[in-house]
Parts: sequence; structure tokens; C-alpha cells
Amino acid sequence: MQILLTRHGQTEWNVLKKVQGKVDIELNATGIKQAEETALKLKNTAIDIIISSPLKRARQTAEIINKETNLPIIIDERISERDFGEFEGMSTMDFDFNAFWSYKQNNKYNKAENIRVFFKRVYDFLDDIKEKYKGKKILIVSHGGISIPIKCYFNGIPDIDTLLPLCIDNCEVASFNYADRDKLKD
Repeated sequence: MQILLTRHGQTEWNVLKKVQGKVDIELNATGIKQAEETALKLKNTAIDIIISSPLKRARQTAEIINKETNLPIIIDERISERDFGEFEGMSTMDFDFNAFWSYKQNNKYNKAENIRVFFKRVYDFLDDIKEKYKGKKILIVSHGGISIPIKCYFNGIPDIDTLLPLCIDNCEVASFNYADRDKLKD
């Protein structure tokens, strides 16, 4: 079973390096173009199912990609971006963004979603779709933050201070296979 993961196209807040967890921001013109380019890249890929985050930027990206595939888009709250709580809308330079993405430090915040709680949410989603859509090729359209636990689910959590380097770029497509995860567990 194969998972293709893409991050939504660019938003104005991406350009400004502002944290946009649950804030529902639309794609900018560049983001729309990126989504159209991703749609062309995936045009000849046999995708069975598209699952998207409910946030506008991901849904818009999924809808643009889906113009080529014409599949029903399943919306799943579990792959919405991490809740940045008190850091929403802040520049990534205005707080310790690296520590925020440290699995080792496992920081607790007043409102923001704890990293291990966040990972559990994403891991539960991945375990669920493995059973529900056995043998299918699934395109997940989500967020940069979601790409981090997905990479860790399939490749293991690296022994590094911050997991930020694992984040994929806007409209980058990453591929994962459950067979690789099963080897990791052995």
C-alpha cells in the first residue's frame, strides 16, 4: 500500500514566515500555480483515494489536483495542521520554533498542541487508513507540520534536537510504503 503526501501550495503567511496552524488561510497565486504543477506531475499516477485536511489551503490544493483525477475527496480532521495555540500568526523568529518541533524536549504549552499528542493523532490516522484502504494508492493533501510525523511513522524518529528538517516544501510530493514501516517494526 502506497501513500503519496503533498503539502498545500504557498500562502501569504508562508511568504511572511508566519506560523499558520489552525488559521484557515487560502492559497496565494504562487500556491495555486504550485498546485496546478503538482496536478500535472501526478496526472498519470494511478491514485485510488484523495484524503485532505479540512483547512482551506489544503482543500484548495486537493481540488486543483483532483481536476486531473476526478475522485471524491475525503476530508479528515486528523490531518489538519498542528495547533500552534498561542504561537498562531507569530513569526517563526519570535519564539523557539526549533524547540517547538523537538520530540526529545516534548514541551508542554498553554494552548499549543504538544508534539507527542500531535504525533499520536497522525499515527492513529495512518494506522486507520492502513486497515480501511488496504492495497490502495492514497494521496494525502495536508501540511508541512503533518509531513514530520508521517516521515517519522515510516522511517523512525531520528535522534536530532529538532524535527524541522523533515518538513516537506509547498506542493512537494513524498512517497511512502507500508511495507517499509513493517520492516522498521521487525
